[in-house]
Amino acid sequence: MTFDPLHHPHPSYRQPAYARRGMVATSQPLAAQAGLDILRQGGNAIDAAVAAAAALTVVEPCSNGIGGDAFALVWTGGRLHGLSGNGPAPASISIDALRERGHEAMPRLGAIPVTVPGAPAAWAELSSRFGRLGLDELLEPAASYAEQGFPVSPVAAYYWDRAFQSYGKQLSAEDVAAWMETFAPHGRAPRAGELWASPAHAETLRSIGRSGARSFYEGELAERIHACIWERGGFLTAADLAAYAPEWVDPIHVRYRDFEVWEIPPSGQGLVALQALSILDGFEFRPEERLGAEAIHRQLEATKLAFADGLKHLTDPRHMKVAPEQLLSPEYAALRRGLIGPQAMMPEPGRPGGSGTVYLATADNEGNMVSFIQSNYMGFGSGIVVPGTGIALQNRGADFSLVPSHANALLAGKKTYHTIIPGFLTRGGGQPVGPFGVMGGYMQPQGHVQAVMNLVDYNLHPQAALDAPRWQWHEGLSVSVEPHFPADVAEALERMGHAVRREDGFGSFGRGQIILRDPATGVLCGGTDFRTDGIVAGF
Repeated sequence: MTFDPLHHPHPSYRQPAYARRGMVATSQPLAAQAGLDILRQGGNAIDAAVAAAAALTVVEPCSNGIGGDAFALVWTGGRLHGLSGNGPAPASISIDALRERGHEAMPRLGAIPVTVPGAPAAWAELSSRFGRLGLDELLEPAASYAEQGFPVSPVAAYYWDRAFQSYGKQLSAEDVAAWMETFAPHGRAPRAGELWASPAHAETLRSIGRSGARSFYEGELAERIHACIWERGGFLTAADLAAYAPEWVDPIHVRYRDFEVWEIPPSGQGLVALQALSILDGFEFRPEERLGAEAIHRQLEATKLAFADGLKHLTDPRHMKVAPEQLLSPEYAALRRGLIGPQAMMPEPGRPGGSGTVYLATADNEGNMVSFIQSNYMGFGSGIVVPGTGIALQNRGADFSLVPSHANALLAGKKTYHTIIPGFLTRGGGQPVGPFGVMGGYMQPQGHVQAVMNLVDYNLHPQAALDAPRWQWHEGLSVSVEPHFPADVAEALERMGHAVRREDGFGSFGRGQIILRDPATGVLCGGTDFRTDGIVAGF
């Protein structure tokens, strides 16, 4: 029987999922099941998040990998904890060094934009501080998928093939050779339903599990990463890896209606979502106006204002000249809100780009909940794979600027503006509501704004909040909308001065997950994005 797994001639929808003892929502079914299995084995929500995250590096490698970064918001012990698992630029890199090589801008692919990967250290840190099972146990489901093989899911196959086509054109044969050997062993990307395995990936995961991730940063893996990067003309060294540790941070938040919305602090761009919501908190949005042109116009304008500030000021917090508290103050929000009029504005932001990220949410029956996001940045990342390891290295450094006066100017040991952001909701000054997130590069703050408003202002359940048609601001007056976005509303936005483009597909609008917990009963309600392969697994 032959069919196209991406062809959907009839409308379909998902119901919200309910469970009591535990829940895992991810962008790929096998990863969700890996997390659920850990819960059934006695692990908690933190264990499940680590297991699902590791599995996603195998079953959705087109969006994340062992050589990427990760961030988490963890509700446990009656409060919210933040973990930043992003690494800095190498100690030997500099603007002058790149200009001497003839670069006028930071390269997007290849070895140069590879910064220190933080994901393995983040897994180990979460496991050791809050987990119940050993890291080796948590990574074993992922290792088994890699060793034994698994059938590739439809959306993953689509983006896998796009990466295959792109890397073949943009990278040299030498740079892309290990990627092709690992991810396209038959001279093409695997198709949906085809089996793909990576025994080297399995051994790397087991090494990380046995060593508590130290082998990645100090052992043989670190030496192999160093050798690979230097052979390919990059700057990352074993010393850079050995010096790295993830950082526990205080999450930042704003009050929106009767809720508190939480994000990871800079260098993450969660502040953009918070600032936009703070601006929007001064307007009233009624459920019957959910897809009204005026409501969406205000959302777009608030988002543009927040991005104009974010793209100018956000970077490694040690190098920021404006404090997050200044950008999130009610007085500043009121000032920015006053700029929103009946017609679209022309701010002066940067140019948002592409993405490759996974988001997942977990919860257990003890009240623990995790909002977790992991990324190689642009698809598989840099295109550089460490031979014989399955480690696809990220290209997070592509967001650095080579202009010394820029807030995000490249500097050795500095962390770049970071797009991936987990979100979390509380209510009543500290009552946990649940984790949420929408991946997708610079779409992420915009997805957070839309998801929060769908939940809070429009009273939608988690699945409906994710199913709702999305808009995306790009730059200037440029806005795109999804295929199922109402035509009359798009036309009204155009009359307000927005340059609206209707997209044929959903790929650029992000993919999200939400889990909400009923404080009275402990019942969990989850949703997962139809724009991806994911499921909500619970028991």
